Amino acid sequence: MVTGQVKRPRRADRVARSERATIGGGLPAIGLEAEFTTVVDDVPQKPEDVFGSPRHVVRAPLVHRTGRSYHLPTGGALYFDTGVMEIATPMIEIARGCGARGTRSLWESLGFLRDELDAWEIANDRTVRLVGFSAHYNVSFDVPSSERRNGRSIEQLAYLLTYVLATPVMLLAANRRSTGVGARPRGNRIEITADFTPDAALMAATATLIVGIVREVMTWPDYSLEQLAAHDIPIVRGFVPVPHSSRKGWVAKHSCFPANPFTADVDGDRWTLRSGERISLREMAGRTTRHFWSSIRALGDPHSLQLIAAVMRGRAPSLLELDDRPAAYDDVGRLCTWNDLFPITLLSRSRYERVLGHAIAGRRVRIDGTWHKPVGVRGWTHVVLRREHDGARRVRSLDDLLVHLDAWDRSANRRVKERRVSPAVDRADERRVDERRTELAGSQRAEVVRPADVVAPKKPARVAAKPQAESPLVIVARI
Repeated sequence: MVTGQVKRPRRADRVARSERATIGGGLPAIGLEAEFTTVVDDVPQKPEDVFGSPRHVVRAPLVHRTGRSYHLPTGGALYFDTGVMEIATPMIEIARGCGARGTRSLWESLGFLRDELDAWEIANDRTVRLVGFSAHYNVSFDVPSSERRNGRSIEQLAYLLTYVLATPVMLLAANRRSTGVGARPRGNRIEITADFTPDAALMAATATLIVGIVREVMTWPDYSLEQLAAHDIPIVRGFVPVPHSSRKGWVAKHSCFPANPFTADVDGDRWTLRSGERISLREMAGRTTRHFWSSIRALGDPHSLQLIAAVMRGRAPSLLELDDRPAAYDDVGRLCTWNDLFPITLLSRSRYERVLGHAIAGRRVRIDGTWHKPVGVRGWTHVVLRREHDGARRVRSLDDLLVHLDAWDRSANRRVKERRVSPAVDRADERRVDERRTELAGSQRAEVVRPADVVAPKKPARVAAKPQAESPLVIVARI
């Protein structure tokens, strides 16, 4: 996932100084991004050379976001970035289940893109595969400016998180061809970088773990490395992260360790800690996860919490235990798909998602006694509105528009009823949703994951799971 190609900051990331306070003043949020190498007719090619623009991939009209990026009808954004195709989710406010919401949003956009590429293949008599490259997990950094000079800057936080997150993210998201786990300061957010994970459940678990740990570490009195010992975080002796190869930041690269952790036995006691103790990679990851479990549990959904605990204890397989990287990486959207793991009936859309969805759909909203129609989006945080009676344009932040969300929702629902459009859900889908609701309700009552459940036993049973090359990757927790 780490390349030698240095990326230039995107235009959307070069935020004007006057806008930074406004962007950082909203609700704390997360956002996910995924990058894919584009293989056309079995040859890796730059998407900009093949398609030119996302508008030539998606058949429906697109809402321009900024630069060369466009919003999809799903709410996510699609753009071509330094030779890769990238999908990004909208902002999702930090609350219980936000990691699952972010994963759902990303995979819904991925499924939409795959459908559009399928249509492009038919129209042009060519083939297109999306090969998983990297995933980025973004978390708001909202420490007051007055405290950032006292050892709590975003740069210091990114460096500290490289130590804290390395092993648990490896176990949940990495594979045997991975090369590192990184952390990058991005102004008003922290970006954690890892390999793309071709399984929605594991990605949701990774997002849940990351947001829980990052938000907890943000509350520490300072971001010096002395905090690692103060909080008893296990660190491999001699480990020091190196500068990130793309943009600013640091990365826990395989070469930073005495041996390559991505190809080593996750249950072998070969890692010597700074304290002199020798433990396995799984136990290191489990101890770190256990330390932050209260924060992770406060923001996690039941399914993701169970999967995190199962992987840390060896009851569900880590991709590091497989003989090689799963074949699902090589055809994302076909060999690995979104199976509606978190239906809307069980996990509602976040408020930011709903506001942006109304804006992208062009639904009118009444503000200050007059009707306004969304006509564009500016970055991730602002919507361009046109006042209908005189055509004047106004730019409003998503946070400003939250106060109109209920009225927006009611008017959208009323239009659906007037058009007599009712979603057709067949009996199989209804039965699947009912079964999933019962499963999650039972999980919340019967299986409360405790911190002790997260740490691996001394000699966990090895998992001999190996996915079939021709089948989608499915991770099943044996609980």
